Amino acid sequence: MKTTTPKALPIPELSLQGVDGCRGGWLVITAPALPCSAAELQWQLLENLQSALSTPAQPLTAVDMPVGLAEAGPRRCDQEARRLLGPRRSSVFPAPVRPCLAASTYVEACALSAAASGRRLSQQAYHLLPRIRQLDALLQANRDLWPRVWEVHPELAFRQWNGGVPMAAAKKTAAGARQRGSLVESWLPGAVEAIRASLRRSLVADDDILDALACLWSAARLRSGEALTLGGDPDPTGLPMRISA
Repeated sequence: MKTTTPKALPIPELSLQGVDGCRGGWLVITAPALPCSAAELQWQLLENLQSALSTPAQPLTAVDMPVGLAEAGPRRCDQEARRLLGPRRSSVFPAPVRPCLAASTYVEACALSAAASGRRLSQQAYHLLPRIRQLDALLQANRDLWPRVWEVHPELAFRQWNGGVPMAAAKKTAAGARQRGSLVESWLPGAVEAIRASLRRSLVADDDILDALACLWSAARLRSGEALTLGGDPDPTGLPMRISA
């Protein structure tokens, strides 16, 4: 398995974002600088990511959503992430193949996926298609975003955060929430509580907040050159298919 550690990225100190897709859209958490306090964080719930990505600050954005889609077959970065995650491997679902972006129904998406890769699309992947499509459209229309929009998988981030050991419990369980929350709390005390108090649970779940903060933690590692990066093969449009943490 080939892994790479990117060089430190030339991103301004004041421009780091962690992003997670949630029921209400996109949860975007911005750090004015790292290290910082919870009181210095900013967060917003957006329907469209364009305003978060196209700011004058040109943020380095770590997003929990596939970036770069294979024309056929699985992405190498997904396979490598599953191998590293062991008991948490099921959290990394196969990213849809690029032809699926044209689908308007689940039946059509399954047919396109089967034709391209021999496999139907999972329901989970299908429900994410609108957000994957939105993010891909932004990247295809703005190639200057490519160096600073990175795909991150929160479970891989928590594994790295936990000394290379996958989380013992699933994130939807009480034990899993405590394990992940303790890592976040040790890094940004009070952040989860402050964000939770301002957002409706019907739009943003507790694990969405933890995942977005894990993405922010990974953004800091990408900036400093400490991040683990899996894969890196270009997709048919040239976008790198990689997962960092």
